[in-house]
Amino acid sequence: MSPPDPKLVQIDETDRRLLRVLQDDGRITNQALAQICGMSPAACFDRVKRLRERGVITGYTALLDPEQLDQGLMIFIEVMLDRTTDDVFTAFSEHVRRVPQVLECHMVAGGFDYLLKVRVSNMSAYRTFLGDILTAMPGVRETRTYAVLEEVKLTTKLAL
Repeated sequence: MSPPDPKLVQIDETDRRLLRVLQDDGRITNQALAQICGMSPAACFDRVKRLRERGVITGYTALLDPEQLDQGLMIFIEVMLDRTTDDVFTAFSEHVRRVPQVLECHMVAGGFDYLLKVRVSNMSAYRTFLGDILTAMPGVRETRTYAVLEEVKLTTKLAL
């Protein structure tokens, strides 16, 4: 058995309980969180503060319904670059970070270089995105598009 990774933050079962509740409701009051987790409010506050300071909790956000905001079409896109050099990777990464339609961008190993998750209103909007934005990004040689027909599972919660 290999030793634990020294870069990983060590958390105990109390931390896990707190994190599970916070993943369900990031706006819960400290008082309610403490009560659910069987702790005093002061101990609960200190634990959550420590988890934030150690980078386990990286922030809080509101989850929005893309359909209600005219961004109901989700597209996954495989991107192949013309060269796989540091300068091309850097230029592509810097550019994609500034594109609001791109929700996620992952450099991957395999038959292509990046996998993008994009949200737009409809296929016409995607066609505009593809022609005006994506193919104009530095180093893009080829793309493959996968339109999502049904979201079977969508979660932001980590298994704790």
